[in-house]
Amino acid sequence: MLTEAVRGKDYITTQDWTTDELELLLSTSSELKRQFKAGEPHRHLPDKTIFLMFFDKSTRTRNSFEAGITQLGGHGHFVDIETSQIAHGESPKDTGIILSRYGHALAIRHDLFPGEGNSYMREVAEHADKPIINMQCDVDHPCQTLADLMTIRERFGKDLRGRKIAVSWAYAPSYAKPVSVPQGLITLMTRFGLDVTLARPPEFEVMEDQLAIAKANAAAAGTKFEVVDDMDAAFDGAHIVYPKSWGALPLFKRPEESLELSKKYTDWICNERRMGLADKEAVYMHCLPADRGNEVTDAVIDGPQSIVYDEAENRLHTCKAIMALTM
Repeated sequence: MLTEAVRGKDYITTQDWTTDELELLLSTSSELKRQFKAGEPHRHLPDKTIFLMFFDKSTRTRNSFEAGITQLGGHGHFVDIETSQIAHGESPKDTGIILSRYGHALAIRHDLFPGEGNSYMREVAEHADKPIINMQCDVDHPCQTLADLMTIRERFGKDLRGRKIAVSWAYAPSYAKPVSVPQGLITLMTRFGLDVTLARPPEFEVMEDQLAIAKANAAAAGTKFEVVDDMDAAFDGAHIVYPKSWGALPLFKRPEESLELSKKYTDWICNERRMGLADKEAVYMHCLPADRGNEVTDAVIDGPQSIVYDEAENRLHTCKAIMALTM
């Protein structure tokens, strides 16, 4: 099952990996899931250590990595940045060199501000001699989107040609959420047969370079990619709907202004009416936590079309595959 092909390779964005390499991750994820369900030991990383560095809060990501490395026979060290010397200004170079000498991989979540997280990870990677795994940055959330693709294939099969995914902004008053999930979805799903529609209010753009990548990926794969400013139009005929909130790019360091701006669009909610616009086989997805009553109604997220818990479960198996193959 395991191969040396990607041993030691950084996993910072899905765009850094070929489709064949991503297929290897997906097939390994499925096999690890089978072994987990069957109760078969799969200790592929005995005595291996991964450092889990968090600049932001986490539930699924932290626990999928900690549980995953344990099940693989290794150990995960949780590093709260606020209680580390990084909070006092220790450089990415020093962090990368030292921690890579202590263990076998570094995983980093650094997603709060555009222009910071991905650059930080790549600087750490430049100096570390062990793989760097992106647990979410400002550009991509490659662990989440890999699990999303795995879940979609479990529902619709490997051949996704002619299927449509609607990646839509949705209203949430809780906080200005990162833009990395929608960006990761539009850049990955266009490569694997899905037609992708991105819907957002005019003020809630995604990064221009990620739009360009999505367009190029779609052209190369023979899929469709479009951007609209109408949530209903995005949902029309969609087989997968993925509505979630994100902040306005220019306002990430002024989150109160971003949240005030978002109040213009409180009607951008995934409800039963909008699900009725989608294909009759449509499924509802979300990376969680969903802002219930704002991003989505309880009737949808708790209804028969919701596959959010299958999606969350697959975070474990895809994280394990990434570690098992790269460490």
